[in-house]
Amino acid sequence: MAITVSLVALFGLVLFFLLRSRTLSAGAAFIAAGFGFFLASTGAAKPINTLAASLIETVSSL
Repeated sequence: MAITVSLVALFGLVLFFLLRSRTLSAGAAFIAAGFGFFLASTGAAKPINTLAASLIETVSSL
């Protein structure tokens, strides 16, 4: 049975635990989220989505 998890949810969970363990400051998390938000509206969004889909397909076929 394959379970599909949204990358946004996965990255959000990682950020949550990094903030909770105080490995990542709140300011750095805000900058990372803002960068991702603005990156999604650029021309780089499609190649990044293609790369992520390819990596997920490769990992799931292992």
